[in-house]
Amino acid sequence: MKVYTKTGDDGTTALFGGSRVAKSHPRISAYGTVDEVNAALGMARAALPADRSDADRRTDDLLGRLQNELFVLGGDLASPGDVTYPVPRIEAHHVSGLEDEIDSLTEDLPPLKNFVLPGGTACAAALHLGRTVSRRAERLVVETSTLEEVSIECLHYLNRLSDLLFTLSRWVNLQAGVDEPVWAPVADRTPS
Repeated sequence: MKVYTKTGDDGTTALFGGSRVAKSHPRISAYGTVDEVNAALGMARAALPADRSDADRRTDDLLGRLQNELFVLGGDLASPGDVTYPVPRIEAHHVSGLEDEIDSLTEDLPPLKNFVLPGGTACAAALHLGRTVSRRAERLVVETSTLEEVSIECLHYLNRLSDLLFTLSRWVNLQAGVDEPVWAPVADRTPS
């Protein structure tokens, strides 16, 4: 099977169900951005050490699950509400699963006293990238929802996902023994 079909050479793409829309349509931007989140999570997984600790294996397992759920989310966003054949959808249990992970990871973390800067380990930095792209995807889904129906669970999922990726980045740094970089406001810096 060839990777290219040439059907998008006119600047359109097909949604599930067969309708075609411009590649610049907000729905396409939304699920394309979800794909970017998935790529960032792949970077985070690739950045985990080859000699993995239990914490690294837990992180890898969680990220693998999230990557699969992001494919469901992308398919959900690529499927207008009138699609008649069964399409996996993001549901409330996916959202509560993210909340459970956030709560579990947070139990191990010290209280947050400063704004955290992206960084620390390469995995944590990639998780921060995924977090920011997830926020952008959420904004694009909101934009799409002003034009046509989008599942509210997609919005809830992306909102919780960015919270989970922030929490996981902190947890990954803690497990690696790496101090998380924190924001130092210019006014609070002492001259050297």
